[in-house]
Amino acid sequence: MSSVRLKTVVRYVLPSLLSNVCFFLFTIVDGIFVGQGVGTDALGAVNIVMPFIMIANAVIMLINIGGVSIAAIRLGQGDIQGFNRVVQQGTWILILVSVLLCAVGTIFTDPVCTMLGATETYHQYTTDYMFWYSLFLIPSSLSMAMQAYCRNDNAPALVGISVIVSTAANIFLDWLLIFPIPMGTKGAAIASGISQSIGMVILLTHFVGKKGDLRFGKPLFDPKLVGTILVHGLPEGIGQLAAPIQTLCMNLVLVSKIGDIGVNAFAVISYVASFAVAVFFGTSEGLQPLLGQSYGAGKEENLKFYFKTGIRINFVGSVVVTGFVLAFARPICVLFGADAETLNYALKVMPYYAWGFVVMSFNVMISSYLYSTNKTTYAIILNVLRSIVVCIAVVLLLPAIFGGDIVWFTFGIYEAIVLVAAVILLKTSEKREKA
Repeated sequence: MSSVRLKTVVRYVLPSLLSNVCFFLFTIVDGIFVGQGVGTDALGAVNIVMPFIMIANAVIMLINIGGVSIAAIRLGQGDIQGFNRVVQQGTWILILVSVLLCAVGTIFTDPVCTMLGATETYHQYTTDYMFWYSLFLIPSSLSMAMQAYCRNDNAPALVGISVIVSTAANIFLDWLLIFPIPMGTKGAAIASGISQSIGMVILLTHFVGKKGDLRFGKPLFDPKLVGTILVHGLPEGIGQLAAPIQTLCMNLVLVSKIGDIGVNAFAVISYVASFAVAVFFGTSEGLQPLLGQSYGAGKEENLKFYFKTGIRINFVGSVVVTGFVLAFARPICVLFGADAETLNYALKVMPYYAWGFVVMSFNVMISSYLYSTNKTTYAIILNVLRSIVVCIAVVLLLPAIFGGDIVWFTFGIYEAIVLVAAVILLKTSEKREKA
């Protein structure tokens, strides 16, 4: 039985890991080409825009995960009609929200970039990147949604194919629109948008060909179901806010206490961090259908197995990622086009930041387990602590008390504080469920 479950884990987690790593490669590849082809300041500018992009992704993930977590439970119960109703409602909500996010990013580009801390050095780079990235938010968000639903509809391999193809397209288009056609940060954003659109088209074949249980119907509005989707997605939506809030707070501290060299070094480190996040969320998203369906079917033994396996995968992954980052810090920084001053500074502070990946890996998996098993309240509490309360308090207050250099340790410190809370919430939820 364990060997069967292990094969199921590999079948779901491996494509999810691959697709998440490839998805984050969109950002990483943008950074490499921008750093090499445009310059270090342009790389810093893209990092300044990241909080807006991450917040947009958090809202998109809120809707996607809310829909997917309910859909998986209904699928586990054998309710195919209910499964499709959730998918239909989730998709139409996502389209509406994506239109609004697109409008904000394209109409209010200048004020948003200024609010994010874009000084004169970075302003033109940031506005170019934000406008063109926002213009493609609708197909990008639909691509992310279809990945989640296809994964639950027994098509994890198609998800992997779509992401690999779109990532390859992104690499080619980044090269084309930065070197032969020198469009700067604008070119990087356009490359990402077109590539995501290609991924969306590939995933549409699953629905058009009716290869699974998923069917799209008329956009009938069901307020109660919409509310349920949003509530179930709230934990993950809040969890996704951790990265943009931390990035924004870090940039504000770095600008005020260290200067441009700190912002540029953090840009390189952020790209490395995005790879670690890809590994952890790849595991949790790959296991989400298995956790949700096991919970819906009342298979407690399977549920425990999948959760413990996820913890082990994330822990091993975090150790490997941390070791890789520390061992290859210099070539990584050079790859992103860091100038000599930024390179030396980034090499100095990278170890202070990287240890937090190990702690973070546990928090991501515990959060996924809580929202996948209908323990929404506990998941919300955990992610509010992680993404807002502890994050802001630690990143802003510690440098104010101990000086700017401690800012590089704050990532690991706040993740460690949150891990203590996560374990307490997990134990409490299990005791109440048994009572």
